[in-house]
Amino acid sequence: MLEEQQILILDFGSQYTQLIARRVRELNVYCEIHPFNHIPEDLSKVKGIIYSGSPFSVREEGSPRLDQSQFKHLPVLGVCYGAQLMAQTEGGNVEASTTREYGRANLNYINLDSELLKGVSDGSQVWMSHADTITNLPEPFEIIASTDSVKVAGYKVKGEERYGIQFHPEVTHSTDGLQILKNFVVDICGCRQEWTPAHFVETTVAELKEKIGEDKVVLGLSGGVDSSVAAMLLHKAIGEQLHCIFVDNGLLRKNEFENVLESYQGMGLNVKGVDAKQKFYDSLKGLTEPEAKRKAIGKTFIEVFDDEAHKIEEVKWLGQGTIYPDVIESVSVKGPSATIKSHHNVGGLPDFMKLKVVEPLNTLFKDEVRRVGKSLEIADAILGRHPFPGPGLAIRILGDITPEKVAILQEVDHIFIQGLKDNNLYHEVWQAGVILLPIQSVGVMGDERTYEQVVSLRAVTSVDGMTADWSHLPYDFLANVSNKIINTVKGVNRVVYDISSKPPATIEWE
Repeated sequence: MLEEQQILILDFGSQYTQLIARRVRELNVYCEIHPFNHIPEDLSKVKGIIYSGSPFSVREEGSPRLDQSQFKHLPVLGVCYGAQLMAQTEGGNVEASTTREYGRANLNYINLDSELLKGVSDGSQVWMSHADTITNLPEPFEIIASTDSVKVAGYKVKGEERYGIQFHPEVTHSTDGLQILKNFVVDICGCRQEWTPAHFVETTVAELKEKIGEDKVVLGLSGGVDSSVAAMLLHKAIGEQLHCIFVDNGLLRKNEFENVLESYQGMGLNVKGVDAKQKFYDSLKGLTEPEAKRKAIGKTFIEVFDDEAHKIEEVKWLGQGTIYPDVIESVSVKGPSATIKSHHNVGGLPDFMKLKVVEPLNTLFKDEVRRVGKSLEIADAILGRHPFPGPGLAIRILGDITPEKVAILQEVDHIFIQGLKDNNLYHEVWQAGVILLPIQSVGVMGDERTYEQVVSLRAVTSVDGMTADWSHLPYDFLANVSNKIINTVKGVNRVVYDISSKPPATIEWE
């Protein structure tokens, strides 16, 4: 299997650590992120190590440290903090920079004989982000790159395949960053560039067949990308032994339950649709506080899912659409704990279900999940869907939830989303939706005064949802959508557009 040759990334808490992994995987090389203090015991599959940056200073007492002797036989690349740690540990000197270097810089010296910097052009732009600098290298370290203000921008340990760079090759601002990572991962570490979606499917299906055998698996589908791809991988491995449950909680988009259920059955999945709308509405009655609504929805989902799962005889496994960021974010850099958080697609299922968990996507990033889905020939209508909150429309209705409010929001949301699709704007937006506000406004329709609901349209552009900017949708489009909503949705007489970015705002209002 391809996982038999991998790069191990040790995380010291940098905001860029996941980006290092994504760049390595762009090279079709498998890698894993582990906290610096949670290193796997078995390193037999590891071909090389990358030390990440860190918000800490190596000069601080209590800053992250590790026994590097266990990696002496492997190529190592230290990035920023990682480079400073290697140098200081072996007798070098790291001091506070007289001026903090952050942002673009250019390499004015490159050792052209260095295998790490092969193909890097003179004057190459790099991205710096550090408050400390290496002022003195120990023997047998040698400088292989410098900038105007950073003498030790890169170094190599003579006679060993150990390197340190003060800049961040993983960010796109470092113009030759991917080339540097390729030099390290492919040429220095000797990794084969064969970790592709098609090969992932092949190896994962084989593993699932071996792991699950003749057992039955139950999986809760959400209509989203992750659970859909997980379901198809399991279906490819075990066929009818997979039992999928798709719950209508009454908080989905207009016609979503029927449309998604139909598409799942068209994919050959063994799926059961469960109409539990009234049960969810009853559990939400009178609740207005966002966290209370979330807890009520989660609790009700567990009850419905558990009830349906018990109708399937001798189920042994619970399938989940957990992806790699879920796993990474649940592992503490400051401690050895590796507790996996409750995931949105199952709502935190209780121990009393006593099922073994299978997570076929837990080594993949979101963009990789989509590529695997494409190789499985899953329809673009599912793979290209915008993210949708687990609690559904309940957190887009500010205040208490009623079937009447849900019906209004479904109609408005449908007009907005369909409008984006009809005007070829849907895929230019990362996420879009509508919020039903707990206020009414005065309006005039014909000769009559109205006093009806206000809705806010929300559309953002983003890469991963961590930060987002409001989408600059065309004025004509917004005018047409607003006009259609007010003229066709009874109970709404005013439409506003949310132009808040994240941060400081969040994408969802609740």
